[in-house]
Amino acid sequence: MPIDLDEAIGAELPPVEFSWSSSDVQLYHLGLGAGADPLDARELRYLADDTPQVLPTFGCVAQTFHATEAPTVKFPGIDIELSKVLHASETVTVPGPIPPSGTGRAVTRFTDIWDKGKAAVIWSETTVTTPGGDLLWTQRRSIFARGEGGFGGERGSSSSAEPPDRAPDVELSIPTLPQQALLYRLCGDRNPLHSDPEFAAAAGFPKPILHGLCTYGIGAKALVDRFLDGDVARVGSYGARFAGVLFPGETLVARVWEDDGRLLAVFVAPDRDDAVVLSGVELTPA
Repeated sequence: MPIDLDEAIGAELPPVEFSWSSSDVQLYHLGLGAGADPLDARELRYLADDTPQVLPTFGCVAQTFHATEAPTVKFPGIDIELSKVLHASETVTVPGPIPPSGTGRAVTRFTDIWDKGKAAVIWSETTVTTPGGDLLWTQRRSIFARGEGGFGGERGSSSSAEPPDRAPDVELSIPTLPQQALLYRLCGDRNPLHSDPEFAAAAGFPKPILHGLCTYGIGAKALVDRFLDGDVARVGSYGARFAGVLFPGETLVARVWEDDGRLLAVFVAPDRDDAVVLSGVELTPA
């Protein structure tokens, strides 16, 4: 079904109320690899009973955390087959630490749809507040829909945070587990692209890939741990473009630049000739 720009752009979805618990937060952090050293006090802060500290990237999955069905891409003016869709980018901005348990009210609005010729890029923004109206976090997200372009829309910009033209200040090596996607899918993303070899093959991949939001969260944790002393309260915003895929079990390498108070990074898969996995990575301290 072609995208209906007139109906889709500016469309606002009905508010969704959802809740999360400290157990959900702990499972999310485990899905990112927290606790690899169970004797490390800093790691255990992510996994404490009742009061774990919460990576701001949890906000990107909290609304759908208890979903058990594969997602659909059916919204006003938008109806796309799931196998054609890839996550393109994600940014989360927080005014303060996300509480370890609570209730949120999410309102999502579609802001832009870009025509890339062979594909469409669909942008949305979600504002999450407490039931009383206090802001908890804001997400800005884009998805890449293969085969949905060519409708004569604006091509859009391709600008994002680019690292300085010099060697990175730090390189971080981050291993992942062969079963990482099977664990992370318990955080509410049951897309079979990450678990079903046949589905992945039909989508053009040799095997299931790691969730983009899992790689995204792994990257955030690595930067927080290395540069912010593992203190999530020091994060103001974090964003990245999903430039490629990571297969579960691969090592992820972060090349990081400290630039005018921000952290800029590129994440690559060294086992595949430094294939870029996350680009335009930017962490802005609170």
